[in-house]
Amino acid sequence: MPTLIRAYHGDIVTLAVDCIVNAANTTLLGGGGVDGAIHYAAGPELVAECRALRGCRTGEAKITRAYRLPVKRIIHTVGPVWQGGSQREAELLASCYTESLRLAARNLLRSMAFPSISTGAYAYPPREAAEVAIATVRNHPSIDEFFDEILFCCYSAEDYALYKKLLRH
Repeated sequence: MPTLIRAYHGDIVTLAVDCIVNAANTTLLGGGGVDGAIHYAAGPELVAECRALRGCRTGEAKITRAYRLPVKRIIHTVGPVWQGGSQREAELLASCYTESLRLAARNLLRSMAFPSISTGAYAYPPREAAEVAIATVRNHPSIDEFFDEILFCCYSAEDYALYKKLLRH
């Protein structure tokens, strides 16, 4: 059965999927936007576990427990800072999705939710980021063999409309 890939409008910390993806910074110790919301909702134990991971490089992903969140795990990935598109930003952003999917499959997490990685403080243009996200997920080698559902969780109505439109194509 094909994987259900869809846009969802709401707060990622309320979702009851197997795992959520955190758009983290390289320290993994919390920050603003979705990163801060996930750390706040998960509780202080998350910072302690993240500290032991000793950071994460751009384009890579690491996994932790979810603590107070209604999911099994949190996958933390560090997206690229937008620098005009000529500094491998699309490649690094695609790697965030690929590495997150790889970690989810390795940990038998069949449903997951992604935020709009790099589009907040890292200033990646939302449409370009959504195109990379959708193409990377759709073209992942094990997408239909393993995953039941992939959500693109959009906090804003604008992002939700954008993902809904792009997912129709």
